[in-house]
Amino acid sequence: MAEKHGSLSINSENIFPIIKKWLYSDHDIFYRELISNGCDAITKLKKLDVMGEYSLPDGYKPEIQVIVNPEEKTLKFIDNGIGMTADEGEEYINQIAFSGATDFIEKYKDKSDDNQIIGHFGLGFYSAFMVADEVHIDTLSYKEGAAPVHWECDGGTEFEMEDGTWDKVGTQITLFLNEDCLQFCNEYKAQEVVKKYCSFMPVEIFLSRENTPETQTIDEAEKLDTDEVLETIQPEKKEDAKEGEETEEKPVRLKIKKRPVVMNDIHPLWTKNPSECTKDDYIEFYRKVFQDYKEPLFWIHLNMDYPFNLKGILYFPKINMEYESIEGTIKLYNNQVFIADNIKEVIPEFLMLLKGVIDCPDLPLNVSRSALQNDGFVKKISDYITKKVADKLSGMCKTDREEYEKYWDDISPFVKFGCLKDDKFCEKMTDYILFKNLDGKYMTLPDCLEVNKVDPDEKEEGDSAVDENGEKVEAEVVDEAAAGGEAGEGAEEEKKEKTIYYATDLKVQSQYVNMFKQAKMDAVVLPDQIDQPFINQLEMKNEGIKFQRIDADLTDTFKAKTSKKTQEELNAQSEELQKLVRKALKNDKLTVKVEKLKNKKVSSVLTISEESRRMQDMMKMYAMNGMDMGMFGGEGETLVLNVSHPLVEYVIAHKDDKDNKNEALICEQLYDLAKLQQGPLDAEAMTKFVNRSNDIMVALTK
Repeated sequence: MAEKHGSLSINSENIFPIIKKWLYSDHDIFYRELISNGCDAITKLKKLDVMGEYSLPDGYKPEIQVIVNPEEKTLKFIDNGIGMTADEGEEYINQIAFSGATDFIEKYKDKSDDNQIIGHFGLGFYSAFMVADEVHIDTLSYKEGAAPVHWECDGGTEFEMEDGTWDKVGTQITLFLNEDCLQFCNEYKAQEVVKKYCSFMPVEIFLSRENTPETQTIDEAEKLDTDEVLETIQPEKKEDAKEGEETEEKPVRLKIKKRPVVMNDIHPLWTKNPSECTKDDYIEFYRKVFQDYKEPLFWIHLNMDYPFNLKGILYFPKINMEYESIEGTIKLYNNQVFIADNIKEVIPEFLMLLKGVIDCPDLPLNVSRSALQNDGFVKKISDYITKKVADKLSGMCKTDREEYEKYWDDISPFVKFGCLKDDKFCEKMTDYILFKNLDGKYMTLPDCLEVNKVDPDEKEEGDSAVDENGEKVEAEVVDEAAAGGEAGEGAEEEKKEKTIYYATDLKVQSQYVNMFKQAKMDAVVLPDQIDQPFINQLEMKNEGIKFQRIDADLTDTFKAKTSKKTQEELNAQSEELQKLVRKALKNDKLTVKVEKLKNKKVSSVLTISEESRRMQDMMKMYAMNGMDMGMFGGEGETLVLNVSHPLVEYVIAHKDDKDNKNEALICEQLYDLAKLQQGPLDAEAMTKFVNRSNDIMVALTK
């Protein structure tokens, strides 16, 4: 084949079907496109009036009418805007994708601000063919001596344009709906769609039903010039009134044709200056837009003119659930025209948990105005929104700490999720994250690092250790001369360590909580699912900070001070009892230690290293396919037996007695008791525990 060069052929016959069927994902969006075209037409006419190139008639009221007619299966969109001549119709309608708005801006670029012009692409009109078999246009230009124009097309590539009969400046577009889309000429469906896309468009939108028999009755004083009076209703006279008795004079009533309903608010709250808005205004707007009966906690009013134009309001709703269950709504607008909900390119992911509106005329929209073009400018908008939220929260923490603490439980999912998803937000908020301690007091991260720095035994000389009843317990004094160097090094290391202890469930971990309180130590409470990845993030972002659950290890604070000789004896007993306990439990992974605890009421404590437990939690969270969770049984577990408790003393005393059947029984019971202090046993273990407990009680009766 010979080499050939040429141009690709693109014409109305092959591109028009694509525009009709694939340009828009939602068929109901034609309402937005046709109404916004009407808004543009009105905006152009008003600007011409301001520039002295046209004089608006007396009593001019800009409006768009949407008229449904289910009987005729038609839908009309009428505006009193700029209108079109035959030449303009040829240019803007017959030439696909040529924008009249763009042409207007170019023509008057030195005299006019284009911020209020909505449409720039020229494709919106053709969305009508997604739902209509036939479309008619009747229009009259504002230009002196202009003739009315009638245009019609049956959805193909052929059209007819001729002199029309429309006698008002403006445009009427009539859609003859196809059988699959008749729901759009239903009054209630039309109301739903208009409110969805056009609730805040800058021109009043009226919805009515054509040739409607519906009427309404008003007082004569309420009559408007636009009302069509059908009947005058005279008040009934009271015939049985007594002589001299004053009677209340009732007003004359008028039966009128039902007025069109105004569907939008042309001055939404976000367009106003924050200083002009009251608390009631914000709450009323929130309830109207989001249909939420609860009051929002607080809000952030965005109002920026440079380097880009952005306005909006972000609400922090009151919630009481995990962050994963929260479904927020951020509505994105362009010049008061609804674009979409929760566009992730503009709205940072963590802020999609909020509710709010954002209006940015500078957004780089695609030709369908339903999505954004990938543009670096969008990232700047997203960063600005993140910064404003961080500034609001940190400012509240610094200037109104009491109010901030009141809101914290509700806003913490937003903040923590934000820290996980956005490094810059995390950096700004690190010092303003609150943690609740064991006494319910709120502390910042710097506050948490200041607690547990000093050994409680060293806070006050001669301060004795106490058990859970507040009674003094004996403690052996360490031979400082023998252990001085080693202890000094350990103390130095402990001072450098920035460990923050935490609890996840105050009820389940109550024994450990009590031990902490008795030792005059503190911990924070992190009960939510998001807390685990959150503290991982904090550890990565803040070098030297480590979070450790209160049941991960027993610090020296809980142990009675012992001599070197005594400690060697305990270590030897640990090795012996480890063999005994492992055999009784049939668990070779379990580590057993014998310690002398300050609290004599505690018989056994089970600890799981922080690393092992986090790994197990991660595996459970992600539910890894094919992962046998039993493989983690006993991994990282340490059973600490308190040598000061009688049960442990009994086991130690009879460890060499092979005929003693109680040893294994007691070992199992000590392990299960310690296990229960961390959480419920599995079904099999619980059954064994209950049966074993019954056996022990029966033995006591003999």
